[in-house]
Amino acid sequence: MTRPRILALADLKPADMTDRLEADYDVIRDIADAGDVTAVVTAGNIGLSAAQMEALPDLRMIAVNGVGLDAVDMAQAARRGIRVSTTPDVLSPAVAEMALGLALACTRRIAEGDRFIRAGAWEQGGKLALGRSLIDMRAGILGYGRIGRTLADMLRGLGMQVLYTARSEKPGAPDAFRPDALTLARDCDALFVTTSGGDDTRALVDGPVLAALGAQGIVVNVARGPVVQTHDLAAALRDGTIAGAGLDVFDDEPKVPQALLDAPNCVLSPHVASATEQARRAMAQLVLDNLDAHFGGRPLPTEVRT
Repeated sequence: MTRPRILALADLKPADMTDRLEADYDVIRDIADAGDVTAVVTAGNIGLSAAQMEALPDLRMIAVNGVGLDAVDMAQAARRGIRVSTTPDVLSPAVAEMALGLALACTRRIAEGDRFIRAGAWEQGGKLALGRSLIDMRAGILGYGRIGRTLADMLRGLGMQVLYTARSEKPGAPDAFRPDALTLARDCDALFVTTSGGDDTRALVDGPVLAALGAQGIVVNVARGPVVQTHDLAAALRDGTIAGAGLDVFDDEPKVPQALLDAPNCVLSPHVASATEQARRAMAQLVLDNLDAHFGGRPLPTEVRT
């Protein structure tokens, strides 16, 4: 029996999940050789452009290994009737966990303390500056989707008061609503950015928002780099406008601006918020489930409704 041909622009993790993909499908890696494929596997940070879709005249389905869609030309997909699936929910705990970890690293000076010891400063009698208690801070969640709500549950479990901003107030939500990013930043101490990327949220966290957060505040971004205006963030870190930042995402990955590399009050992580074995395996399984449904003529389990 001939295996269906698919184009894979991203690998599945762990490696045995890619082995399963290659066992079930004839996997093409070069788009130039994939003119007849009906399905593409990609990732949130890779996406699929309109030009790439044009090179695939038979394309009927895009399986995104992740939840980000800002790199997928959704308008073109809709015009051509191409179905798009993502891997929601299964990565939310891992991303929320990373957001919490970055916040703790900022407030308790964990990364700074590591550098302090390795540089020999402790042995030489140095004293690390005092940190702050995260659980005594008021949390603000910018983007109250699956990841944001999962994070809110974690923070409430620590005893923190949680506020949130979304496109509209969520009936029955256990957390207090704020109508915009500026108001949210003014009313919280730890601003967690979990909103979706794209033009609608570009530079949503800018100079005025960071100023409203204040000199004791921290910002944590596990969403998309461009949601936070990098120049304004670097200036806020340098000038003491805010106390610190924890970043897992950047504008032009894997390049990180020198101003952020030079900021001792900024904790950096290489876009690995969902990178646990458990989360990646579950994500890969959803990709395989959606491909199986596509080739079986069934509804996609996690199709994005546009």
